[in-house]
Amino acid sequence: MLDYGIGNLRSAEKALQHVGAAARLVTDPAEVEAADAVVLPGVGAFGACARALRDSGLETAARGAIAAGVPFLAVCVGFQLLYEGSDESPEAAGLGVFAGQAVLLPPTEKHPQMQWNQLEIVGDPTPAPMRGLGERPWVYFVHSYAPPVGAETVAVCDYGGPVAALVAEGNVWGAQFHPEKSGRSGLALLANFVALAA
Repeated sequence: MLDYGIGNLRSAEKALQHVGAAARLVTDPAEVEAADAVVLPGVGAFGACARALRDSGLETAARGAIAAGVPFLAVCVGFQLLYEGSDESPEAAGLGVFAGQAVLLPPTEKHPQMQWNQLEIVGDPTPAPMRGLGERPWVYFVHSYAPPVGAETVAVCDYGGPVAALVAEGNVWGAQFHPEKSGRSGLALLANFVALAA
């Protein structure tokens, strides 16, 4: 799990350990290169996360892991960093794995979305991240921005319309919600990611 100084990551680390991963926080790019799987967390503002990732020296390691096909899970603002940028911080560049910008959630809804909400599968009837989660699992969100729904999107939630909640393309997965705060459903998703890395 990439530790680039953006908050308390212990709960996510412990959740991964709970489902059988030998998870640990890393600050050294060399450790990322040797990892069987990589998790990119993120909390707070998009620009602050993008800068911290770059300044830590871990951005290049993250890009290398994605390019090498290493299983890669991005969570919350980390998920948004998979895209080209965000309206929240127009000056900050994302990783550009997927096309598009994260935009503010619909003005008809309260910001942030800070609640449990249901995932609804789009496309593939059983995308790999959602195996064993059931048809419309409840998960916990805390965010004000979200990237567009695209070909990589495998599940959305309804928040004034469909909001991209989960993506999967090859070995790159991204969750807008917090798996470590999402009870059984979140642990099941993490277990699926650990299985992908096994």
